[in-house]
Amino acid sequence: MNIRATALVAVLSLTLGSNAAFAANSQQSKMTECNKQAGDKKGDDRKAFMQSCLSAAPAAASAASAPMTQQQKMTACNSQAGDKKGDDRKAFMKSCLSAAPAAPAAASTPMTQQEKMTACNSQAGDKKGDDRKAFMKSCLSSKG
Repeated sequence: MNIRATALVAVLSLTLGSNAAFAANSQQSKMTECNKQAGDKKGDDRKAFMQSCLSAAPAAASAASAPMTQQQKMTACNSQAGDKKGDDRKAFMKSCLSAAPAAPAAASTPMTQQEKMTACNSQAGDKKGDDRKAFMKSCLSSKG
């Protein structure tokens, strides 16, 4: 009986230890992702962004909850727009805000590059020149 108790304690210790390691790795990956999203933000703007990004629920948990409100979508699109200006920013914001909510896309399999190209081409519509190039770049580089 004593051997069983010792074995049980050892198994529980390993299980709890691996959960702590997983949580640390999860926080580390969240920090890495937030740093990527922060881009070239500086000072208080970056600090505020990082605080909200790190305190947000993980993507899988938020995708399972209610879809984004328009205000949340606007905030997310603004942070993704970065330092875009003028027509480039306008085109990006239009495509970002009109995009379907992330929850259904997260549940399905990711698009292939060819599917993504087809979808972006149809969204680009009659854009020409630099506007189309900027739109296609942002559309093709987006996740989903």
